Amino acid sequence: MLRGHSGSGAEKFETGDQSQAAMNGLKEKVLTLDTMNQCVRRVEYAVRGPIMLRALELEQELRQGVKKPFTEVIRANIGDAQAMGQKPITFMRQVLALCVDPELLSSPHFPEDAKRRAERILQACGGHSLGAYSVSSGIQLIREDVARYIERRDGGVPSNPNNIFLSTGASDAIVTVLKLLVAGEGRARTGVLIPIPQYPLYSATLAELNAVQVNYYLDEEHAWALDVGELRRALHQARDRCRPRALCVINPGNPTGQVQTRECIEAVIRLAFEERLFLLADEVYQDNVYAEGSQFHSFKKVLTEMGPPYAAQQELASFHSASKGYMGECGFRGGYVEVVNMDAAVQQQMLKLMSVRLCPPVPGQALLHAVVSPPEPSDPSFAQFQAEKQAVLAELAAKAKLTEQIFSKTPGIRCNPVQGAMYSFPRMQLPPRAVQRAQELGLAPDMFFCMRLLEETGICVVPGSGFGQREGTYHFR
Repeated sequence: MLRGHSGSGAEKFETGDQSQAAMNGLKEKVLTLDTMNQCVRRVEYAVRGPIMLRALELEQELRQGVKKPFTEVIRANIGDAQAMGQKPITFMRQVLALCVDPELLSSPHFPEDAKRRAERILQACGGHSLGAYSVSSGIQLIREDVARYIERRDGGVPSNPNNIFLSTGASDAIVTVLKLLVAGEGRARTGVLIPIPQYPLYSATLAELNAVQVNYYLDEEHAWALDVGELRRALHQARDRCRPRALCVINPGNPTGQVQTRECIEAVIRLAFEERLFLLADEVYQDNVYAEGSQFHSFKKVLTEMGPPYAAQQELASFHSASKGYMGECGFRGGYVEVVNMDAAVQQQMLKLMSVRLCPPVPGQALLHAVVSPPEPSDPSFAQFQAEKQAVLAELAAKAKLTEQIFSKTPGIRCNPVQGAMYSFPRMQLPPRAVQRAQELGLAPDMFFCMRLLEETGICVVPGSGFGQREGTYHFR
């Protein structure tokens, strides 16, 4: 037991839990909830929060034979497509299998175009092995292929592979860019505008970095549209408490499923330019657009086509991933960020920051290569690839429509059309007694609803309070 000198601060040292530990003859912990990083303690991530933990417990209880009013837990809490039965794209898995086990290159069971892709990737790997580190920004060959993919997507708008950084999913790249942006103290602390509702990665990262979260509300009455007037309101109010430096846009939206119009994107770019805001465009659901009349427009393409002064000066980071779209390869953690008009010296600092973690997972990089370099029409894998891709997207579109229709017919629930992404965000009217009971239990009312839903049906969804919502409204994703 640690003791102070006679008449010293021993009494101060041994207080509360520490005194109890001392009385029991135990050393107090160096790391406790009080001594840990308080920014980390403030982090919340609803998608894998208490609801998910209880779902795991219920699954364990079902395996042990405990009787429940359901036979399985349905995990609708997270966009993990393959966990919910979506089949992997054959071509992508073939390329990856060949890279992991090059001896399969001599097998007659793999198509020649998959073998060519795998050989090309392995030639670019250290020791011709997927098990070797890559450079920190990702394998040069794959970054070049990403650049060509972006150029095809954007109708010929040039893309420089030196402005592309491969990452551990899009999430890691988003965190890296936010780290570069956060600075200052007090009222000079960086503020970051994020949509409400939002993907909780943003609020969690800003809490961890001790940045200021600046909320702007999407318009639920108009299919979760982004309103530039609301952006200006949030921006001007925030300037009393921080220095807003960045604006995040999620398009297509998570959790709200809206797809931004080109006119809206242009207006956002003009505002960011006028107000000196760095733009972060989260575009991981760009392949998931379902609604008639909706179309994905990349911020990079729109920015370039707007011409001067925007195209040459507005700073932008756009993110994509192999986890969503028709691919659904969440577990391989493949993604990238393309930076536009970033200061060259800052770009070097970004590379330095990525170097600390050595490199993104190389199997994830190889998978991303298969995403951005799909089979050509003349390739033997083309017909199967196209059929599988279209089948996945058609099924997701049908589910989006079905979800909207079912919720719209359910008393007490209303749901906007799901234009894109992988989620609906229905609004529910909770009875006053349910709200009162939730308050008695110290729970948000929508958390109370989601917990009851899980316990009684085995369906796991995430409360809207985990994504943010207007006061007095209740949702779930």
